[in-house]
Amino acid sequence: MDRYIKSSVLADLDKKIVLISGPRQVGKTTLSKNLKTHFEYMNYDYLEDRILIKEKSWRRDVDLVIFDEIHKMSEWKRWLKGIYDREQNKPNIVVTGSANLESYSKVGDSLAGRYFPFRLHPIDIREAMIIWKEKPEESFNKLMVVGGFPEPYIKEDETYYRRWQRTHLDIILKQDLLDLKTVKSLKSIETLIAILATRVGSNIAFANIARDLEVDPKTIKEWMRLLENLYAIFLVPPYHKNIARALLKEPKCYFFDNGRVVDKPGMRLENLVACALKKACHFFEDTQGKSAELFYMRTKDGLEIDFLITIDKQPFAAFEIKTSETEISKAFAHFQQYIRIPHQYQLVNELSREKDFMNGVKVRNLVNFLANLDLAQMPVIRNWQII
Repeated sequence: MDRYIKSSVLADLDKKIVLISGPRQVGKTTLSKNLKTHFEYMNYDYLEDRILIKEKSWRRDVDLVIFDEIHKMSEWKRWLKGIYDREQNKPNIVVTGSANLESYSKVGDSLAGRYFPFRLHPIDIREAMIIWKEKPEESFNKLMVVGGFPEPYIKEDETYYRRWQRTHLDIILKQDLLDLKTVKSLKSIETLIAILATRVGSNIAFANIARDLEVDPKTIKEWMRLLENLYAIFLVPPYHKNIARALLKEPKCYFFDNGRVVDKPGMRLENLVACALKKACHFFEDTQGKSAELFYMRTKDGLEIDFLITIDKQPFAAFEIKTSETEISKAFAHFQQYIRIPHQYQLVNELSREKDFMNGVKVRNLVNFLANLDLAQMPVIRNWQII
């Protein structure tokens, strides 16, 4: 099963160590084992492999060595630096992990200049269309029910997905979370996840959730930071630079597993778009070497644009998500007074006709737009000479 980052990873293998992070069960190990025919695979969670790693006694007559979950080893970057400096990336090295390897608590700076990072996301409409030749509408319908993680996506069975989902959460909470930090209140964190799944697309008020769970707001922030580092959720902060009366702090929360979101009108649809945009940003950053960040915009008066992508800190593309055909959001004109946004899209799920307006807003079919979403191919980037 090929994945969308495979060719980019292969191009970098001879240059640096490749770090592949992403959610649990998103396909990192399968991808890594499909990179080369002759490889040595070791998982730090397994005692036998842990011994080989400590002894540095894996086979060298292979094309690739894969270290899985090695970030759980103390001083793992310093250890890996020693291997790379001594053996000069021969055989090639891939490191995979189900936590954010850049912010993991045991990380130092000792690997600087020796690695390229990649973040593997669940399947989306574009990947399903290009890699597996699926029709965009077919992929969209599956993503709205069973999400984009490979195992339930391929099974395409809602009952199987619900059973998979329970074990997936158990692994995150009872294994990965405890590897990051000693947490006593696993039940409370599980409740937090359930609460967040009902508030996707809404501003997250830490104080309100803290009252619901009878803990301190700082504790809620810490728990959400842990869940974000484990790729269970991702937070989208408000963009407020040069915008009058803009919200400053409250983020919005989205899930990598689209099917976990409560299926209320528009909520799961917005989460699906958020996942596609976040994936596009990460792929652009990992392959182009430029920053691509995801925000939303909202004023204290209630005017809001669902998403804003910035490239190298500059506003680049704004997106408003609609379930059915409607008038152009007035928020586009409001925010355009304060910041120049080269691309403005209103993405509509049920759309009879696509339109372009004189103020620069483009109304597009949501599914078709996501099927062709590629930040590196959007023309304004070339005009700005970012690439």
